[in-house]
Amino acid sequence: MGAVPRVTSGPTGLTLPGEAVRAAALALDGAERTGKQIRLLSEDYPTITMDDAYAIQAEWVRMKRERGDPVIGWKIGLTSKAMQSALQIDIPDSGVLLESMAFANGSTIAAGRFIQPRIEAEIAFVMKREVAADATPQEIAEATDYIAPALEILDTRITRTDPQTGKMRTVFDTISDNAANGGIVLGDPMRSFRPEDLRWIGAIVSRNNEIEETGLGAGVLDDPLLSMAWLAQRLGAYGQSIEKGQIVLSGSFIRPVEAPSGSHIVGDFGAFGCVEISFA
Repeated sequence: MGAVPRVTSGPTGLTLPGEAVRAAALALDGAERTGKQIRLLSEDYPTITMDDAYAIQAEWVRMKRERGDPVIGWKIGLTSKAMQSALQIDIPDSGVLLESMAFANGSTIAAGRFIQPRIEAEIAFVMKREVAADATPQEIAEATDYIAPALEILDTRITRTDPQTGKMRTVFDTISDNAANGGIVLGDPMRSFRPEDLRWIGAIVSRNNEIEETGLGAGVLDDPLLSMAWLAQRLGAYGQSIEKGQIVLSGSFIRPVEAPSGSHIVGDFGAFGCVEISFA
């Protein structure tokens, strides 16, 4: 097993004033409501830092919670070398899962629910107790109630490429945009698992009966439990934690699969089960 990625900062590197953080969160909220993407926040706020981005994310989540959408867990993103290279970063990022993001396995999502949905395959952890910030991978495995095969629905409220400058989004844009999370679909629980086997859990992901991507759990920082340990440390740096009952998406081991209207996506995890979702 490799090493847990470093956590680069706590809530001390803020450069944006509170009104700018709130304005950015309101813009993201409006984009989600209207289905019209906004331009890159990294262009509007050239001094934006990672802590600023997490502050924007937190403010947007706060707005959603005030409207009655409770937090149900966390997602970890940028866990593969390919995705980190695309955004020129060497650590993961994280986002918040809300109740409105959960979709039943096999359901159909209404047209217009997302702007540019894409699908990733990963292993979800559901916790039976709180996880300490310094928890080891083994301790996290022991704190897990069960794991489940999962599909994550990505969406982008921020344009992927700025229409005015041609610049591509940065990690600051992605983090602000709640790590590009849109929804989650969980398969059946697996309560009996061996931590050493997680690297070998894989998925074949197809769209409309054509295979698009395949991957293994080892694609997530060499081991999904290392990804979980990174999240525990990052949350601890911000005075938060992985709590009892929460769901954590540990990171994708495939490249995102586009899911336009009319798509039927199936993640076949073999003996681990199947997860599917359709887009009207």
